[in-house]
Amino acid sequence: MEGSELQPRWRRILIKLSGEAFAGEQGVGLDPESINYLAREVIAAHRLGVQTAVVVGGGNIVRGAAIAPTGIEHATADYMGMLATVINALALQAAIERHGVDTRVQSAIAMQAVAEPFIRRRALRHLEKGRIVILAAGTGNPFFTTDTAASLRAVELNADALLKATNVDGVYDRDPRKHPDAVKYETLSFEEALQRQLRIMDLTAFTLCMERTMEVVVFNIWEPGNLRRIVLGEPIGTLIRHEH
Repeated sequence: MEGSELQPRWRRILIKLSGEAFAGEQGVGLDPESINYLAREVIAAHRLGVQTAVVVGGGNIVRGAAIAPTGIEHATADYMGMLATVINALALQAAIERHGVDTRVQSAIAMQAVAEPFIRRRALRHLEKGRIVILAAGTGNPFFTTDTAASLRAVELNADALLKATNVDGVYDRDPRKHPDAVKYETLSFEEALQRQLRIMDLTAFTLCMERTMEVVVFNIWEPGNLRRIVLGEPIGTLIRHEH
């Protein structure tokens, strides 16, 4: 597919990046090389003319569920995790803007000095103007994962697809790291995924997508060019959608 034939399959997408992706192989903290790589991958998809929003996690800095057992109240731990996502959002913004692409960071927790508040209509306007919108601080509420935040924002912003970036190349019938004979699904219906208890996203996130005509793609972000190829319609990763 060359030249004028390069048509994105969706008008608007939301990409979910885990906090761990920002740490690269070191597992914690910020790895500038990994962040620059993620920025380039997001830009490559965006340059196809698809409106692009990104939801970032914070697990490389603070994971609420992990620190709650230390004695910090669960809600407080979750707020700490949400603040961690803002650090990642600013790091991604800086990396993307170094390539000359306009971005806006919107936070579900108000912090005017570093980010706009999340305002749906303003986010839509940014997308329409060709800016990449980076959405931070989860839903703004404790007890919800960043997967749920990604699903909620995808639905609110009328995205056509939610692209969940992972470090595996799709959804398997069991853990491919433990079972060499695990089988990868090319496509799945929401109903099948629930029936087989495949842990693609938490149930709240999954139900939000299921109740809409949202397509979900689970894919390996560390294969260069994957994101761009998915937007162009190549069968990469696992596509989850309603049964036709």
